[in-house]
Amino acid sequence: MGALRDIEYERQLDFDTRMRARYRVARGRVSRFSVQLEVFLEKKWRPVVRYDTSHRFAHKDLYRRGGRVVKSDLKMSFEEALTHSLDDLRDNWETYREKFLGE
Repeated sequence: MGALRDIEYERQLDFDTRMRARYRVARGRVSRFSVQLEVFLEKKWRPVVRYDTSHRFAHKDLYRRGGRVVKSDLKMSFEEALTHSLDDLRDNWETYREKFLGE
């Protein structure tokens, strides 16, 4: 039986913006993950973008300030989707934050 590893970390991107990631690797494969971009607004951390596997498929939730959420299926393996989500938020967090705050 392979090792089970849970990885979790938080990265502060700006004074009001952070990325949180957590994922599980079992037998060398990603079995679940969540990667979320958050903005501190009105005294609490609010989700802006979340990639996860909570519904048994890799998907992206794009949050609107008014509370609406747009969900899209990534149609990727969990490993591909995790890599994509980390790269996307690392490269585009400022754009996501500006759009969210400008709504």
